[in-house]
Amino acid sequence: MINIIEIIKQYFAHHIIFSAGLLLITGYIFGQLAEKIKLPTITGYILAGVVIGSSGLKLIHHENMEILYILSEITLSFIAVIIGGEFSFYKLKLYGKKIFILTLAQMLLTFLLVSFGLLAIGLSNYIAFVLGAISAATAPAATVVIVEKLKARGKFVDYLYGIVALDDAGTVILFSIAFAISGSMMGDVQVNISHSIIHAFKEIIISIIIGALSGLIIHFVTIKKHNLNEIKIISLGIIFLTTSIAISLHLSPLIANMTLGMIIINLNKKNARILFSFEPMTPPLYAIFFAIAGAELNFAVFKNPMILLAGFVLIILRFAGKYFGIYIGGTALKIDKNVRKYLGLSLLPQAGVAIGLMLFVQASPVVLQASVQIQNEVAEMTNIILMAVFVNEIVGPPLSKFAILKNLNRRK
Repeated sequence: MINIIEIIKQYFAHHIIFSAGLLLITGYIFGQLAEKIKLPTITGYILAGVVIGSSGLKLIHHENMEILYILSEITLSFIAVIIGGEFSFYKLKLYGKKIFILTLAQMLLTFLLVSFGLLAIGLSNYIAFVLGAISAATAPAATVVIVEKLKARGKFVDYLYGIVALDDAGTVILFSIAFAISGSMMGDVQVNISHSIIHAFKEIIISIIIGALSGLIIHFVTIKKHNLNEIKIISLGIIFLTTSIAISLHLSPLIANMTLGMIIINLNKKNARILFSFEPMTPPLYAIFFAIAGAELNFAVFKNPMILLAGFVLIILRFAGKYFGIYIGGTALKIDKNVRKYLGLSLLPQAGVAIGLMLFVQASPVVLQASVQIQNEVAEMTNIILMAVFVNEIVGPPLSKFAILKNLNRRK
């Protein structure tokens, strides 16, 4: 067995296509095994990545991982468009105010619980507040894949998609405020709080404008076309351009593509065929996306006792913030008992946005010019986030599936 692994590493593992194929095949095998024990297939995909990635057999080269990120960005683009496609103006009128309040409630409660919990165990105030803000982030990918797999529809899914969509924008704003305040406590580089908040709003608004323009272009170019292959080619091209423009301008491709999806579905119901045309392409993309996420996870973060303690506190208090934020908010809004009881369980997966914000902190001039002590604390913060992402990506999808299944028979 060892010889086979060494042969693979020596002769094949360097090739990007081999890496992609290996992720797909192992993802499929582990996905099937996960289904047999009633776990979501994406849990199997993630575990497959862990086995063959940096924490396991190390069969995926680091250079190949960087290239494979392109597939992750493409997959997230599809996921964002699908979420946006569920945001009809009818649903916004029906649930919009409640979704906004629920999103705000779970974000703020998560931020407060995690921040003060980490302060209580001895972390620096600037690290605790930044970690609290990052903890508010929720990964939309797991949610969308489970909902699509179960073909779930109804009030619960409408609330879930709405909160996941708003959570991204809300987290960016919350993080900007928290980092501006925390940054003013680090070193000599001063951070203007009002400037940071304005920058966050500007990022969101420009992302929305780009997404809206792209949605309009797709609508007017495809509305009179009947060939689904032509529609798919045009739509894919514009979605890819939208994603690349957002990334290049340091904006949010998630917000841009969510807006794109919302625009096309509300301009004409006929545009639903655009979203349907993507369905045959999504299963392999989802498989490789979550396998890549698993391959990135590293068990090394579990070696430091302080990281373990802080990570444990963050994970537990984040769970409490998400769950009770929804439950308390839902009770105040008199939302259906079954929805408020289980909705918080579907918000636990955490990945891309959290890691992206972590990378932003690492690259910030405030941190780069700070003292060695602060830089070391930021390095510890990075490991705490990685540990939380690891656990939430493994535990989150099964809980999401459980919550959605509890509401499958309550479609309204």
